[in-house]
Amino acid sequence: MDELHELKKAFQEELGTVAGLEDLQKLKAKFSGRKGKVSAHLKKISALPPEKRSQFGSTLNEIKKFIEKEVIQLEASLKAEVQQKRLQTEFLDISLPGRRQLFGREHPINQVLTEAKDIFISMGFDVEDGPEVETDYYNFEALNIPKDHPARDMQDTFYVSEDIVLRTHTSPVQIRVMEKRTPPLRIIAPGKVYRCDADISHTAMFHQIEGLMVDTAIAFSDLKGVLELFIHRLFGKDTPVRFRPSYFPFTEPSAEVDIGCIFCGGSGCRVCKTTGWLEILGAGMVNPKVFEMVGYKIDQYTGFAFGLGIERIAMLKYSIDDIRLFYENDCRFLSQF
Repeated sequence: MDELHELKKAFQEELGTVAGLEDLQKLKAKFSGRKGKVSAHLKKISALPPEKRSQFGSTLNEIKKFIEKEVIQLEASLKAEVQQKRLQTEFLDISLPGRRQLFGREHPINQVLTEAKDIFISMGFDVEDGPEVETDYYNFEALNIPKDHPARDMQDTFYVSEDIVLRTHTSPVQIRVMEKRTPPLRIIAPGKVYRCDADISHTAMFHQIEGLMVDTAIAFSDLKGVLELFIHRLFGKDTPVRFRPSYFPFTEPSAEVDIGCIFCGGSGCRVCKTTGWLEILGAGMVNPKVFEMVGYKIDQYTGFAFGLGIERIAMLKYSIDDIRLFYENDCRFLSQF
């Protein structure tokens, strides 16, 4: 028992010499650690006479609790002193604004794509999808573009193999849908397409929406009405629209669709090459040869098709002159939309 009293006295003496948290940790390990003095005395209990073990163990337990309590109190006091010194010596500018948490948002390409899809859906069009890796047949031949056709020179194609390509447009979706369904049809096919081209107005991967309507009495006037309504909803009801004769192997007759230059209001500028017009999409009546490829009777059905690039629309809508900005992942650019 005298040893226990000496143990407590020794602890109190050394506690008074503690100058900091490091000294306190050493003191704690010395007395109440796994190899400390309290543990050493616990091992002595088994060697004591049975009648003395209870008193010895009880007294040792009280000393252990006393040591732990004193250590905790002194530790809290020392930490408070350290904190107070930091507050006195370190400068904390509470007038600085907080760091605002940045939140992601929909990419501008997806914003325009969603807006365009919503417009066509409101006109009764269904949304269809298809593979991005296509066969040569669906990407070209079924659209009246055989292997020796000069129109293939208009599309710089990524070939996976001789008969497998990365689709150059979403028109193959139209073929796949017509093979499975009979008219009337009213669909759009949005998605990624690929062409071996890259500059300020082209990227190797971009997005398109192509549309198709087939029924027993579809006329060019229906095509004109649908596209004018789409353009006016997208760019405003006062946007001028014109149709120019053009050529596409899968439509006949074909047309390029222009809108009045949104940069100069039609007066002529560098963007529109002083013409006052900007090309926005291609369209036309479905070529009868395409109907023959899918088994439609050309004396029974007519239809129209159109295609537009989403990046092109976004560049016009937001007055952006370099398509590569969309894919550089610069938050300063993307956060504007």
